[in-house]
Amino acid sequence: MSERTTAAPERRHRPVDGDGGAARTPPLRPGGYDPADYAAHVVRGAEAAGVSPLLVMTVLHNEAYKPHHPLLERLWQWWKPGASFGVANMHRATFERVRRAHGLTRPWQDLRDDPAFAVHAAALHLSDLDRSLPRRHVRRYTRDELLALGYNTGERNMRAFARGVPPGPMARSYLRRFRAFRSRAAEALAHGGAPHGGAPHGGAPQGRAPRDAGPRDAGPRDAGPRDAGVG
Repeated sequence: MSERTTAAPERRHRPVDGDGGAARTPPLRPGGYDPADYAAHVVRGAEAAGVSPLLVMTVLHNEAYKPHHPLLERLWQWWKPGASFGVANMHRATFERVRRAHGLTRPWQDLRDDPAFAVHAAALHLSDLDRSLPRRHVRRYTRDELLALGYNTGERNMRAFARGVPPGPMARSYLRRFRAFRSRAAEALAHGGAPHGGAPHGGAPQGRAPRDAGPRDAGPRDAGPRDAGVG
């Protein structure tokens, strides 16, 4: 067992509904979205929630597998009513738990129209997961990796993984991509979201998921025991 923990900023007073700064709308053009554009919002949201900015930014890269322009997200929801919203792909049930826990006054639909609010909500959710994750866990995962798995599959599965229950195939894929995106997320934070001069890492647009990501809707949810490797 391990107590490996990624250092996070000291908890501060949280604003009620976001970091108060305007965020650019994700582009309509397919492939033009870059999570690095929201680096400043990630830093502010993570500091306010008391979690690692690198964790939040890496989750944003993992969740960049579909377009995030508000119009496209509306069309996506029309096609798939249970779809997630926002640059962090948050499902309604998850958002409602975050909203009640932190006194948010804005509705779930605002996630698709306000990337800063979406980042803020994601950071709060990761903070909630961090409080529910035991300090001791199996050594094969870092704490940030378990929190990312919790973001993707739900708190119950995260706690099972921390005890040593093997993840299912979707969770393993999410973890592989989280590890692969770690350095790219760190670069985005180091540059503060400024353009880096073209597509990094072999020419793939920043935020583009590796091939095994697939066109799925894997935002934060309670995935159930099958993906946790139980039953």
